[in-house]
Amino acid sequence: MEQRIKPLAPVAMFVYNRLDNTRKTVECLLSNTLARDTDVYVFSDGGKDAASWAQVDEVRAYFHALQARVDAQHGFRSLTLVERPENIYLERNITEGIAQVLQGHDRIIVLEDDICTSPYYLQYMNEAFELYADTPRVMHVAGFTNLAADVPFYFTPHMSGWGWGTWRDRWQAHFRHYQSRDEALEGMTPADEDRMQYGGVFPCLRSLDKRPIPWDICWEIAIYKAGGLCLTPGHTMVRNIGLKNGTHFRAFDILQRYEFDRAPWPEPVRLAKTDRPAPTPRLEALFAEAIRDWGIRYTVLGKIVRFFYRKIVKKT
Repeated sequence: MEQRIKPLAPVAMFVYNRLDNTRKTVECLLSNTLARDTDVYVFSDGGKDAASWAQVDEVRAYFHALQARVDAQHGFRSLTLVERPENIYLERNITEGIAQVLQGHDRIIVLEDDICTSPYYLQYMNEAFELYADTPRVMHVAGFTNLAADVPFYFTPHMSGWGWGTWRDRWQAHFRHYQSRDEALEGMTPADEDRMQYGGVFPCLRSLDKRPIPWDICWEIAIYKAGGLCLTPGHTMVRNIGLKNGTHFRAFDILQRYEFDRAPWPEPVRLAKTDRPAPTPRLEALFAEAIRDWGIRYTVLGKIVRFFYRKIVKKT
């Protein structure tokens, strides 16, 4: 039975220039059981050149039409569109948008423009927020999991950035958008770095060499440093439909496939309050295996290309 929880967490959606993915993401969200009672804030980044601006304008025109539809049919409780006048890139768009929404709300659900959700996704997120509002060690609620677990939910120090949420007090107390590797790893030992990277099979700290440093590795480190946990569903409640054309990730069918590219779980998650949340060693071991090579499984051609890339390109 659907549990009605009020006030519901708002959704902050971050979009750029992919109209098809954005439309699918919105339609899935509209199919959620709690969509009609949910406020949605859309943060539209600006274009980089004439071609991308034309695509951005198409995305914005879609949302202007959707606003009229929401007003007439009450698809969401409200829809607010924030149009960036210039391109500020994904990291600033997300971190500044989160800060803006959290000025008026004490929790937030974050979606990018390629995350399709289960019809019970909003119900799961809001129930999790209510159950663990007074458990500060639980810092993050994930919508995605690499596992098909035999439990309805579990806790892990690893955060997933595909359809996630958090509370204002946790975010404001711990998130820092690091500007350098040294700043990010301050206070951490080599053993800490090894644990964060699951013995090396999850080399997430390589992201610290990117500019700007991605927001998600900053949040991953913040959770680790605080001894925090992420509540994660036993089966994924979201699907990333943008793996082939994303800002941080691209895939090609002829070379590789993402092993955990699955449809969202079509049933509600059976959540419960855990007095002493903690990681489960068995599930942590399963995750370490699942995340090997980022969950990518290569075709024969992909293995050949990868071999020569490692031998030749990375040595130049």
